[in-house]
Amino acid sequence: MRRTLRVRPAASALLACLTLLFGLLTAAPATAAPSADRLPEQWRSYWVDGFNEGIYTPAQVERLIDDALAVNANALIVQTARRYDCFCNNALYPRTDAAIDPAPYDPLAEVIERAHAAGLQVHAWVNVNTLWNSTTPPTSPDHAYNQHGPSAQGRDRWLNRKADGTERVGANTYIDPGHPDAAAYIVAAVQSIARAYDVDGINLDYVRYPDGSAQTTHSDWGYNAVSVARFQQATGRTDVPAPADQQWSDWRRDQVTGLVRHIYLGLWEVDPGIRLSMDAITYGHGPQAVGGWENTRTYAEVLQDWAGWLDEGIMDTVVTMNYKREWDPDQALMFAEWSAFLADAQGGRQAVNGPALYLNGVDDSVAQVRRALAPSPAGNTAAGWSGYSYATPSMDSAANGAAAERARLAEALTTGPGAPFAEPAAVPGMRWKTAPRDGHVTGTLALRDGTSLDQARLTLTPLAAPGARESETRADGTGWFGFAHVAPGLYLVRADLPRGVTGAPVTVVHVRRGGIAEARLPGLTAR
Repeated sequence: MRRTLRVRPAASALLACLTLLFGLLTAAPATAAPSADRLPEQWRSYWVDGFNEGIYTPAQVERLIDDALAVNANALIVQTARRYDCFCNNALYPRTDAAIDPAPYDPLAEVIERAHAAGLQVHAWVNVNTLWNSTTPPTSPDHAYNQHGPSAQGRDRWLNRKADGTERVGANTYIDPGHPDAAAYIVAAVQSIARAYDVDGINLDYVRYPDGSAQTTHSDWGYNAVSVARFQQATGRTDVPAPADQQWSDWRRDQVTGLVRHIYLGLWEVDPGIRLSMDAITYGHGPQAVGGWENTRTYAEVLQDWAGWLDEGIMDTVVTMNYKREWDPDQALMFAEWSAFLADAQGGRQAVNGPALYLNGVDDSVAQVRRALAPSPAGNTAAGWSGYSYATPSMDSAANGAAAERARLAEALTTGPGAPFAEPAAVPGMRWKTAPRDGHVTGTLALRDGTSLDQARLTLTPLAAPGARESETRADGTGWFGFAHVAPGLYLVRADLPRGVTGAPVTVVHVRRGGIAEARLPGLTAR
């Protein structure tokens, strides 16, 4: 027999008021109704790298905008932080030594002004873990290479290292994402770009461990002394783990995921409307051909779990570097496999198919555009296309000139029967940001003296949050922690304190739609 809850009139009125109040507190901001003549949504962009012409002068930027419009693009992914140097004047990263026009010229500001006037979005492309690529140091004393590179000692040394002690591959050096100070710098630097410039998004590249491991089943990287010590602290182990050690691989992969989560929520603090995208590895054959996602080189070799980031909702848009030669049958098959997987892996977010223009002639690139935008066997379609790169629009660029090949590509994409980009399109919207149904929780776990409780476990337990489930995370090396995309309502945040630490390890937070609830756990001390 169904039981009916009867409420007295006074209690009923009180309940109604409380319900209304809770709805107002958790409601998302109202959004305007879509226009009846709204353009169809499909991401279309060029990657514009900082090693070639494109943004070095105002004249180049003007030409870039014209070329983007010629292919009916709606976005540009513009390299802004290349090797911890910035093609801009107002970020934590120092201004680049590249041969750009002298200050006060600001490449990023110039691109934003001209692109926005033309109706194009600008996504600032930031290389995350590639520190420097020359044996000649950068000129700025503030550059991370000069502060935390080969001349630094102890904790100040952020360099990634192989198990055999290698820190430099050719002229290239890298940052270890397991070093908490390096990770904190990256978050702050990305935020500095978002605060200073009217960017539509931040695009992360090299958000992973480096290439060059001896095998494709695991990474040889991650042996910065600080990172190894943190792993030992977290696991209770005293050995230096082997590259193929599964626990060590999982821990390193978690460091990259934790960094992405911190960047995502850090950008939300600055401006919830900024899109976070990243350039995703698609080495070799797709997951369906190698026994699943965890067997891919992406997940196992470079420790980049971009499918998991989409699933958690800490990445708005994955732009896959689906760099395959259409004229090579085996690589064409790889392209098809990854195209199907990324379309199916989007979940509630977006994935953009990014072919390599420089590996293909114009005709093959157009064929890949069609395949990139075709439905997967499961009936899912990628959010759009990005071509790599603006500087080298075809494999014939050296012979015929980049400008001529760019014009050929534009004509093939926009004219003639069935041209894939014959009509304009809009960048797909992000309803999880414009009309959010959930919120987030962040906090810092530290002692009164500022010592962070690195890797302490935190639990988020719903008290009054319909449909919510309990979840766990760990504090990073700075003590920061975050829970992304949790249902509105009241939650208990509990920290598992390390032995010898005393204080109140619990607090209550109220999560509102679209907001970040700060979990404060003050007063912790060490005996």
